[in-house]
Amino acid sequence: MKPTNALLRGIDVIFKHAHSLLHELRIQLNIDLSSSCHQEFSSDGSKHGTLTSPHYPLAYPPNTHCHYEFFGRGKERVRLIFHDFYLHKPADGSLDCANVDSLQAFVNVDGRLEKVEAFCGTDLPKPVMSNGPKLMLEFRGTQSSRHSRGFKISYSFVENFGITTGRQLKEFPCAFVYNSTESHNGTFASPNWPGPYPRDTECTYFFHGGQTEKVHLYFTNFGVEGVLPCEAVSGSDYVEFSNYMTEDSRFGRYCGQMKEFHVESDRNFFKVTFRSNDRLDGTGFKAMYQFLEVTDEYRAPLHDKASVPATVPEVLLLISAIASHLHCLYH
Repeated sequence: MKPTNALLRGIDVIFKHAHSLLHELRIQLNIDLSSSCHQEFSSDGSKHGTLTSPHYPLAYPPNTHCHYEFFGRGKERVRLIFHDFYLHKPADGSLDCANVDSLQAFVNVDGRLEKVEAFCGTDLPKPVMSNGPKLMLEFRGTQSSRHSRGFKISYSFVENFGITTGRQLKEFPCAFVYNSTESHNGTFASPNWPGPYPRDTECTYFFHGGQTEKVHLYFTNFGVEGVLPCEAVSGSDYVEFSNYMTEDSRFGRYCGQMKEFHVESDRNFFKVTFRSNDRLDGTGFKAMYQFLEVTDEYRAPLHDKASVPATVPEVLLLISAIASHLHCLYH
């Protein structure tokens, strides 16, 4: 039976309506049916924004290959914060990101792109920071699955190196000052903490106390790439301390993986210098600072009294209070 013209027109109307609905759905879900993509982000357009994998929060399609390029200006660094990360990975327990769906980060080193990070699986990555105003991400999703929703990242072009304490000194490439007149204690950390510190970066932390004060530093985390004595010949990154604006022979350089340790100044001024080269990466450091009177001894701050063992007098007072409460209840 040959279809009539009316039937053909009806089929055509239905087809066009379905196509229109599909197009509208793609717009609402922000879906691009192509399996490759390329995006550029410039600080001229916006200092911050959000980046997601294709189809997020739906699964990205197989054979996806994306490039994301970031272009800052001057002293700006590109910083990435991960909010969601779920890539397909075979259930073989391997920690290697080679030959699986992955997101890789590249920075510019001496005019060439060099990979600094590779992420795969479902563990949420720590923050990433570039060594200069440029950074590139490459996403390869060859497998995918209905659970592989990809990633969501916020990006920002920053000049504070991700350091959120102290007062930044704009006349230095990376310097922060801590005055006892503003706060007698606090924390400071390496650039991009708690993420790995960026390559080829030098930051200085200046501590200024009162005339009768000294500076006490307590490092709770320390992972700076290098081997003792942390010299240039070994290609080591390092942290250096000084009682003066210049170098101080009293203190050696610190690098490697170290447990908690303390450092104290001889006077009311103390300088901490962090320096990384363009080779390997480390987790960085976090420390607490405290301005003390020269005659005072350092005492660890009791941030969480519940986690501090009670002393004998405190235990006796507690027992006495409980006994008194029970006496009131039953007499």
